[in-house]
Amino acid sequence: QVQLVESGGGLVQAGGSLRLSCAASGRTFSTYTMGWFRQAPGKEREFVSSINRRGDSYYEDSVKGRFTISRDNAKNTVYLQMNRLKPEDTAVYYCAATGVLGMAVSPSSYAYWGQGTQVTVSS
Repeated sequence: QVQLVESGGGLVQAGGSLRLSCAASGRTFSTYTMGWFRQAPGKEREFVSSINRRGDSYYEDSVKGRFTISRDNAKNTVYLQMNRLKPEDTAVYYCAATGVLGMAVSPSSYAYWGQGTQVTVSS
């Protein structure tokens, strides 16, 4: 079992930055592919970014060049640095973990989920 706890969400003006953190329990964190997803009101949960055990990262097109995913295996934590935020980035952001070795862009690939953290970007 893996428990995930997100933090770092909040209210920010367009063009601003936030850094989300996701702390994981368990001794096998370094073996998991970690992902960030988001869900806006009335919309389906969508892929944002993922990072595998080797540190390879993958991004949804709309966040490329603005968001950066990273992981610190010593701290069992994955981060999402979000720069140049836009109102359309407003959503609840979820951290997820999977044993899948690839980039894992589908929510159905992930077995473990955090409770989510709200990100609101005002115009």
